[in-house]
Amino acid sequence: MHTSNRVKQPKPGLNREAYLVRDLFDDKKLKQIPTRNGYGDGLVEAGKDDKNIVVLCADLTESTRSLAFKEAYPDRFVQMGVSEQSMASIAAGMAMAGKVPFISSYACFSPGRNWEQIRTTVALNNTNVNIAGAHAGVSVGPDGATHQMVEDIAIMRVMPNMRVFVPCDAIETRKMTLAAAKLTGPCYLRFAREKSPVFTTQKTPFKVGRAEIYRHGNDLTIIGAGPLLYEALVAAEMLSKDHGIECRVVNMHTIKPVDIRAIVSAAKQTGAIVTVEEAQVAGGLAGVVAETITLTVPVPIERIGVPDRFGESGNPREIQEGFGLTAPFIALAADRVLQRKLGKPVPAIPVHIAAAQERLSKMQKQILDEALSRTPRMWGGKK
Repeated sequence: MHTSNRVKQPKPGLNREAYLVRDLFDDKKLKQIPTRNGYGDGLVEAGKDDKNIVVLCADLTESTRSLAFKEAYPDRFVQMGVSEQSMASIAAGMAMAGKVPFISSYACFSPGRNWEQIRTTVALNNTNVNIAGAHAGVSVGPDGATHQMVEDIAIMRVMPNMRVFVPCDAIETRKMTLAAAKLTGPCYLRFAREKSPVFTTQKTPFKVGRAEIYRHGNDLTIIGAGPLLYEALVAAEMLSKDHGIECRVVNMHTIKPVDIRAIVSAAKQTGAIVTVEEAQVAGGLAGVVAETITLTVPVPIERIGVPDRFGESGNPREIQEGFGLTAPFIALAADRVLQRKLGKPVPAIPVHIAAAQERLSKMQKQILDEALSRTPRMWGGKK
């Protein structure tokens, strides 16, 4: 399926100039590494080049992968304990004294708990502090809703002077950490806990504020950020093989400052957009894309993300499926947006949302049945 375009577009398929891994869709050969590992690697490398870089952590040194920096440069590492508010304010003071602080914690605590301190001491003064939010998204899994930070992109994007980065894999996280270390002004870096595919390489292009096209296509565009970008590539491959639908896939790793040109070009050239993120669809990547196309080139848009609710405890992959964040649901959203683009009627409740709700209900029932099977009858169980 193809649509006419005034500007000649590249042949549909993976972008060779993106230099993605060779075995992109081979589960047995594709490496699985948490994006947070790239943060630890980047810190050590950045610390070697710049003696002013310091790292502060709120009692989560190993989990945030700040441990590597602590071991390499113990005199430039500060353990703050459970005190994210103080950590942000102290880091702002360090930045004013010429240091380049990275503050590390879970995203639910930083920027969750210390948002006001980041706003007032870091962003308002435009100080050179980098906020690293680990364990973001529902893939945190068993830790549950309290630790599954899905609002962080939205609350950080609206903060003046703040840059917002969401890298797609461990390699890009390392590149982003190194880039943040050389920038002036506050940055927020978001990464996940769970292992995820490493599908970019050292040669994959990366520049702050510039989106990258990983797959060419003329029918619609999937714009993603974070590890779920891999699911977008899988969905695009499924649609191409099964239905002849060719999707452009764009890595929007920089949510702010966003690459407006890439969004407008996608809207003009493909006429339909699907956004993909492991965060609230309100205010995050979906928000910035919708705002941009509304003001420039209004086209149909569908959103893949967390639908105005909190997460819940469970297996990371099953939670992603229950929230409709994996490739099959992205493919359903792509089909819907394409139907809208062609002027065809679509159900009031999107199929991808209804399918996710059904999947989540089945999983919840399975969990409840399993729990009841182990619970004595006197307590309402079946044992």
